[in-house]
Amino acid sequence: MQQAEIGIIGGSGLYHMPGFKDPYEQRQQTPFGDPSDSYILGSLAGRKVAFLARHARGHKLLPSELNFRANIYGFKQLGVERIISVSAVGSLKEEHKPLDFVIPDQFFDRTRHRIDTFFGDGIVAHVGFGDPVCGEMTNIINQACASANVTGKLGGTYVCMEGPQFSTKAESNVYRSWGADVVGMTNLQEAKLAREAEICYATVAMVTDYDCWHPHHDSVTVDQIVAVLTKNAENAAMVVQHSVAAMPTARSCKCGSALAHAILTDPAKIPLATKNKLKLILEKYLT
Repeated sequence: MQQAEIGIIGGSGLYHMPGFKDPYEQRQQTPFGDPSDSYILGSLAGRKVAFLARHARGHKLLPSELNFRANIYGFKQLGVERIISVSAVGSLKEEHKPLDFVIPDQFFDRTRHRIDTFFGDGIVAHVGFGDPVCGEMTNIINQACASANVTGKLGGTYVCMEGPQFSTKAESNVYRSWGADVVGMTNLQEAKLAREAEICYATVAMVTDYDCWHPHHDSVTVDQIVAVLTKNAENAAMVVQHSVAAMPTARSCKCGSALAHAILTDPAKIPLATKNKLKLILEKYLT
């Protein structure tokens, strides 16, 4: 039985979701290990929602320590069909100011040490990823920003770097020369895995400060950064609530059939253990 329609992943500064009704915690056990934390299930804007703190409550997990597969698979187990991912980012353009929200439609991968697919172990699949986020969702989130009186900017490129260190000035300036908009450490793997799991996915990238390319970057104090994180979290909660309320019940995008032509392996050759591990994702294609 479906326990949630919409998943929310909270990033730096957003460790719980205000406005939940009848919340309860649920720990998911997945074939890929433990998710970051318990999922908080409840009702938000009249919809069944599951919230997950990406770095765990208390912010205990580095970006490279995140079990992305378990996090996304846990949402799949709960019946989630859409994920709104909230993430703190640095700005690579003067026009994207602290407290602005960017809703990227592209990613560039600068990670090196992460597992970002459910496949392998006897099964090969190649999903389309030219458009890595759900366009239906990004439009709704953009409208939600306007409803919440938050500056939202639709479109742009998110550079996903390994971390946990921030960029060097050389790296930051290279990203700027590519025309990228924001830089963060978490969202690309989520987007890839959500596509493989046929879950719609979109990112709300909350600008915390300018990356180190900016001449005034070093003058920003810790107190200023904390104040921006706090305000961003308040704004994100409002944007998520408006987004959830406006989300249609039925999906009209192609995210729900991403695997239709992606699996290359002969079903008879897929090991039984792999079939069982990926049952939630594969069952409609292997029966």
